[in-house]
Amino acid sequence: MRDLAAFLFRSLLGWLGIQVFISLMFLLYVRLSRTKTLPDEQLPKAAVILCLRGADPFLPNCIEALLKQNYPNYDLKLIIDSQDDPAWQIAGDTIKQLEVTNADISHLRVIRHNCSLKCSALIQAISDLDDSYEVVAFVDADIIVHSNWLRELVSPLDNPKVGATTGHRWYVPTGKYWGSLVRYTGNIASVVQMYLFGIPWGGTLALKTEVLRQTGIVEQWAQAFGEDLMMHNILKKHGLRVKFVPSLIMVNREECDLLGIIDYVKRLILYSRLYHPRWLAIVSEAVSSILFPTLVIVLFFLSLGDAQWEVADLLFKSYSIYTLGLLSLMLLMEMALQPVIRSQGQPGTKLSMGMVGRMLLAIPVTQWVYGLAMLSSVWISTVKWRGIVYRIRGPWNVRLVEYHPYDFLDQPVDSKISL
Repeated sequence: MRDLAAFLFRSLLGWLGIQVFISLMFLLYVRLSRTKTLPDEQLPKAAVILCLRGADPFLPNCIEALLKQNYPNYDLKLIIDSQDDPAWQIAGDTIKQLEVTNADISHLRVIRHNCSLKCSALIQAISDLDDSYEVVAFVDADIIVHSNWLRELVSPLDNPKVGATTGHRWYVPTGKYWGSLVRYTGNIASVVQMYLFGIPWGGTLALKTEVLRQTGIVEQWAQAFGEDLMMHNILKKHGLRVKFVPSLIMVNREECDLLGIIDYVKRLILYSRLYHPRWLAIVSEAVSSILFPTLVIVLFFLSLGDAQWEVADLLFKSYSIYTLGLLSLMLLMEMALQPVIRSQGQPGTKLSMGMVGRMLLAIPVTQWVYGLAMLSSVWISTVKWRGIVYRIRGPWNVRLVEYHPYDFLDQPVDSKISL
């Protein structure tokens, strides 16, 4: 057992070193990157598409921020699941209150049964656009954009080698829900990983309309479960790349309980298995980040039971160094990105001693939640997403099997809980 303990000690420290290195690469890019925004006369006409099913916790703020962009010529296109959806009245009231003319609300006219409901909505929104729109931007309802969001998102598309521009989501937990802490902890690693692999995020994403037409992305959506992960390979085949814009790291202030985070992670891992261009690397990362630490804990208790004190001491030291190293990395990432968050007028995570302690405890909980989700995703074929049930047998074999319009009874009791 001592040889195995020594192997795990070296493996954990080695993997921690790799995580520190790639995280520092990410933070260096964030620090050195400067987004050069185009002047008004060079900015193309843009359509911002927001697909809604249910009233997300900060939906009025989201819509209001989207309609107050520092951008000369754009329209907001809202595709809402049905006219009975709780989001319909909220969107209508917000637009009416602001007295704007550049916002349109449509209900989802065709519910496709061989792709996700969001893909159906995106296809409808794209097909309704006329030729005057040169750029299409996508946004999720769980973020509140800043005033330069669209300008910073569109400007890098002036480079002909850039096929898409994107940001990333950043969670701000309050510590009230453990699910929120687990989601926050897992997302820190996800942000770095998506940057490393050039993966776009559909919550803040823009493409030229000609790129959408030339690459056949819309046709792919017609038989897919999600819209963004597949873009990396499609754009790469056409000699285009995804540009990550650090100023578009967008804050999510919603909460999530443990039951909700388990369902979210299972769906996320299944989605990654279907479309992630580096899925084997994700599996390898899971083995290093989840299996090895868990194995160390198991062997630690076994060695205590066998009175192998030296082995137990080595295992305890290896797990402690690894976990405290991850906590330090989390704190470094949080503090390094807080200036980006504050520049958007958004609150960051309050790093009190109590919060730091909960973050430390959230590390092993996150490892176990993601580990269980990874195992269950191997045989999972049915997914429930905002009340819709899908049967998935492959990346291009998706079937919507149960649908009903979203109504007020589907809303969480806590108004800040993610849908």
